[in-house]
Amino acid sequence: MDIELLFSRLLSSIDKPEIELKYFDVYTLLVAVLLSAQTTDKAVNLVTPKLFSLAKTPTEMIQLGEEKIASIIKSIGLYRTKAKNLVALSRILVDNYGSQIPNSLDKLTALPGVGAKTAKVVLACAFGKPYVAVDTHVFRVACRLGISDGHTPDAVSKQLEVIVPAHIAAKANSLLVLHGRYVCKARAPLCKQCCLFDICPKLIRPKN
Repeated sequence: MDIELLFSRLLSSIDKPEIELKYFDVYTLLVAVLLSAQTTDKAVNLVTPKLFSLAKTPTEMIQLGEEKIASIIKSIGLYRTKAKNLVALSRILVDNYGSQIPNSLDKLTALPGVGAKTAKVVLACAFGKPYVAVDTHVFRVACRLGISDGHTPDAVSKQLEVIVPAHIAAKANSLLVLHGRYVCKARAPLCKQCCLFDICPKLIRPKN
């Protein structure tokens, strides 16, 4: 597979290769991505307008409090745990980082509720770092296209971070997510509408 060609075509076919979560700055991006774990972006975007109207900074999130946060985000999965983690990580950001978001993988993943996938999304989207976060869409697309043979998200992530061209590395995650979400879907993928139709090594042919 020609990686340069693959990503060139994805760039040409996707108008806005950006994360679909709504946010204002690095902190609200971190919050939104944390909330999106085991929940759809659409569901998160329904609760964050109210949450961010009351708390857009770590200090405001602490002041809002765990119970109030939980009441706002209760429509999404694991809302009580996420509310607890938001307050805890906000305290750490205030106490240790002057309310700024650290731009290293180790420091981000040390925050409560922030796993490698969340950290990599933030580092790629906010800081332009060459990390590829692997969700179900990225995992599926990478395996179908034959650009990874990893059996775990971490293995796929490490492989992609090696082969993805440096000049589009920060956009790679969004390109693969959006392609998987709207074209190379788990069921009934839109192969004939795919910009990679002629070079896909594992063409999923729709059943008659």
